[in-house]
Amino acid sequence: MRLNGKYITILMILALLHTGCRKSDFYAEPQNIAYQDYGEGTGTTTWKKDKAHLVEGLVFVNDGQTLTIEPGTVIRFRAGQGENASALVVARGGKIIARGTPAEPIIFTAEADDLNGGVARDARGLWGGLIILGNAPVNLRGNEGYVEGIPMAEPRGYFGGFDPNDNSGILKYISIRHGGTNIGEGNEINGLTLAGVGRGTEIDYVEVISNADDGVEIFGGTVNLRHMVVSGCSDDAFDYDLGWSGYGQFWLAVQNNYAGDHLVEASGGLNPVDGLPNSWPVVYNATFIGNGNTGAGYCIKFDRNAGGIFANSVFLHNNHGILLEATDLVHDSFNQWKTGKLGLHNNLFFDVAGSTPASIFELSGFYENLQLQDWISHFNTAKNIIADPKIDYTNGKYLPETEINGDMATVPASWFQIVDFKGAFGESNWIEGWTLLGKK
Repeated sequence: MRLNGKYITILMILALLHTGCRKSDFYAEPQNIAYQDYGEGTGTTTWKKDKAHLVEGLVFVNDGQTLTIEPGTVIRFRAGQGENASALVVARGGKIIARGTPAEPIIFTAEADDLNGGVARDARGLWGGLIILGNAPVNLRGNEGYVEGIPMAEPRGYFGGFDPNDNSGILKYISIRHGGTNIGEGNEINGLTLAGVGRGTEIDYVEVISNADDGVEIFGGTVNLRHMVVSGCSDDAFDYDLGWSGYGQFWLAVQNNYAGDHLVEASGGLNPVDGLPNSWPVVYNATFIGNGNTGAGYCIKFDRNAGGIFANSVFLHNNHGILLEATDLVHDSFNQWKTGKLGLHNNLFFDVAGSTPASIFELSGFYENLQLQDWISHFNTAKNIIADPKIDYTNGKYLPETEINGDMATVPASWFQIVDFKGAFGESNWIEGWTLLGKK
């Protein structure tokens, strides 16, 4: 399209007048707002539910800014690959206050999504994702790193610091749909990335559905996660490394056939692998549903000196169980288990591997048969069981027919809710109404 001189002059005037994120030329209706970022970020502002919001490219909430999003707001993201990928990034020192409700969740989705079937439920990679960067400790030299999914030329992509109580804001009743676009060389953006995020941040009732990379990836930090839903992602459902030491409770992960790697990829440090802090989260009351014989991933894969405690949880329908890496038996996940920083306690397994303790609990790396037998014996001594939980997941029902009771591991901190059932659900179907997965 050829532009005449008068039109070019108008565009130049508009460019000079814009401050903060600007309204796009093609999104000119009064009720519609499009955002681009030239370094100034969103500013401290509120995105309202009666507007149609479109994010073009990488848009940041800068240090010192607070982005508030009203319940019921839908934020759409323009399609684009590489340097044109679209994502919302909360930089170190910035805050997002996105407090939806069960009746009015906040939805992050693709530009093409009309929320009425215009985009297939399993469509992936249509935009980037939501990235939050904080000032909490990470297992990297200098206690600082640069997050994946953002081009290296962007100075606002750093995370990590020295404040375990750092507060990046609130995510509550959030649905993140159809993300994971590729920015180059196989570097996709996770649905929700939490890098160096502190425990002052509140994350509760968050869904990631149909992402082309991991559902939720946690790079270090101390953030706690409650009521998490991850489904239909192409890589891992949950992935943590670089010293994450937060808590988790009431997690649901569901893989599609022929899609998805590990339900949980648990990794430790990079350089050095035995650096501090260790990855040592504690997760209770999860329900993990794999992709059976159509996938090669593990329920949990522990490597690079990672620890982690998983208790009172349910593992279903996966070709492989729990893999523990043994390298030198000193700087590895096997040693984390021997020293009490890794364990599987009071969990239920069904239709996992060969449905025996020896097939569910595996070792990789350098070990002798004695170490393998020690690890396999942990299955019984930690009161794990093999039993049918009566969950009709093939028909999209994730509550068991009756609560899954039995021996329970005691919660280790007051943050956890004390319940008398295994898995993510008791009698309440808490995914109903606000998640795409829970829609009939």
